Amino acid sequence: MRNRTIGSLVVFTTLVSACASIDSLPDERIGEATLRLSNGVPVGTAQLLRHGDSIRLSAVVGGLEPGLHGFHLHTVGKCIAPDFSSAGGHLNPGSKAHGSMSPNGSHLGDLPNLEIAGNHSATIQVDLTGSATQVMAAIFDADGSAIVVHAKADDYRTDPSGDAGSRIACGVIEAT
Repeated sequence: MRNRTIGSLVVFTTLVSACASIDSLPDERIGEATLRLSNGVPVGTAQLLRHGDSIRLSAVVGGLEPGLHGFHLHTVGKCIAPDFSSAGGHLNPGSKAHGSMSPNGSHLGDLPNLEIAGNHSATIQVDLTGSATQVMAAIFDADGSAIVVHAKADDYRTDPSGDAGSRIACGVIEAT
């Protein structure tokens, strides 16, 4: 009888733990982007996931040179090759300075550097700053938004671009 009670407790604890894990899953996918090089070759995908009043950006990238690369949200949903300048500057609805190390930063477009491993791939998950309503309004405005990968690391302080170098991959964020 004692073994049956312990077994029942283990099953119950496992079920409760599973429910806690299920509760932490995002409520809905609200956006997605395919990141492409200037020659059109896809190198990654990104998703915007809503959970309650927060938005998370989740991306998987492959085929880029190992090392740190600036990774940002940009103001315009256009990725015209070869330089992707069509994506405009960083998404900055609050008109703040650039960078988490800046006393006047950071803004919505500031994301952590993307660390490409020796196998030429990376994954990243970032909780975006602001309420879900604010973030969605900024990303899905009249001209849309893009995700850009840069050639060099972002220094987290140089305004406006973080001295991250040229734009090497870009993806337009589409609502889902």
